Amino acid sequence: MGLTGIMIYKMLPQTNCKECGDPTCLAFAMKLAAGKAELSACPYVSEEAKAKLSEASAPPIRVTTLGQGDSAHKMGGETVKFRHEKTFVNPTGIAVAVTNKTGAAVVDAELALLNEMGFERVGLVLKPNLVFVWDENKDEASFVALAGKVAGATEKGIILSSENSASLKAAAAKLGGKKFAIHPVTAANADDLLAFCKEKGCVPVVQGTDLDALSAMGEKVIAAGLKEAILDTGFKGFRETLTDNIGIRRAALDKKVRSLGFPTIAFPCAMTDHKELQAAYAAALTGKYAGIVVLGTLDPAMAMPLLVNRLNIYTDPQRPMTMDQGIYDLNNPGPDSPVIITTNFALTYFVVAAEVEASRVPTHLLIMDTEGMSVLTAWSAGKFVADAMAPFVKKSGIAEKVNHKKIIIPGYVAQLSGEFEEELGEGYEVLIGPREAADLPKYLKEYK
Repeated sequence: MGLTGIMIYKMLPQTNCKECGDPTCLAFAMKLAAGKAELSACPYVSEEAKAKLSEASAPPIRVTTLGQGDSAHKMGGETVKFRHEKTFVNPTGIAVAVTNKTGAAVVDAELALLNEMGFERVGLVLKPNLVFVWDENKDEASFVALAGKVAGATEKGIILSSENSASLKAAAAKLGGKKFAIHPVTAANADDLLAFCKEKGCVPVVQGTDLDALSAMGEKVIAAGLKEAILDTGFKGFRETLTDNIGIRRAALDKKVRSLGFPTIAFPCAMTDHKELQAAYAAALTGKYAGIVVLGTLDPAMAMPLLVNRLNIYTDPQRPMTMDQGIYDLNNPGPDSPVIITTNFALTYFVVAAEVEASRVPTHLLIMDTEGMSVLTAWSAGKFVADAMAPFVKKSGIAEKVNHKKIIIPGYVAQLSGEFEEELGEGYEVLIGPREAADLPKYLKEYK
């Protein structure tokens, strides 16, 4: 944040009213300094202090949003260079380029993928986020028509790109009240287009060939009073783009260069025509440190791995994804249905649940809280062991749902079966399930 807890405390009202949820103003100040609280939680902070603290507590890389409603996508807001230090915050936007050089059928197909694509993973639906509308033909009429078509087809974020400022303004008129960006804003057209962005509420994508030039453009954005922007180092090769992204992140975080404190955009689509290589470049740039990657196509074969890669990078490494402890009924089970017990690691749950649902065998799935650990990790940590599992089973309420005392455990912890039976008590039978979830359908169909 740049301010210590004591420095923040001196700017707070110091009433210890507890309305923020903390026992004292000092405790609240310490949380603010650690980035674990929001200033808005204090109802009595003065406007002067609020202005000072808001500026000091702003992330070194400002947040920029494109798109509308549920389709809006945030970029930036990052505070670390390495996700294990804390976490990355706002996932890289995955964009597809459409141009006035390609046929209408290709544009329609890519827009359909942008709107309809969604892959479910660990309970989340992974989707692409933006469309880059490119005046490749340098023809205003067809560019404006393309912008109008895109505006009518999607609520996702839109970036308009043309070397002609008049074409950009004409195309922007087709976007109505949408939150969009214009590209490129250069030293030559900055005065005109930054004023346009301020008037229309759109986001400038400022371009510079090196970090010094880009920093100068960032200074112009700040001087114009704009809070949002995107940085573009140009259509470069992969190595140069990666190097620039790293330099920008270091400058913003380590050296506090505010003029470089905006999310960046990168163009794998301009680095190669090879789809798979585009995907590889985009995957690397998602980790280092692009706010947006622009692809030539949203072919699902390349988009799905990218979306999963992004999910993995932007998942908090210090907070595993978990499911709530309890009973999950799959395929409408009854009193005779099998009972499976496993851990509350989200990936474990969704892999097991998917295989059970695919089997179409009605099943009760018992999910035990193991602090988000997988089966073997929880077993080795002493959290998925007989003397912890048995009390959970007895308190879970499963006895009221079934007329038998059979419980299936994962095959990887088969050694627990005897001790688990003893802990459960008389009448219980512990069955050893398969080691791999993929073998569950066959196992359940043969269950007796």
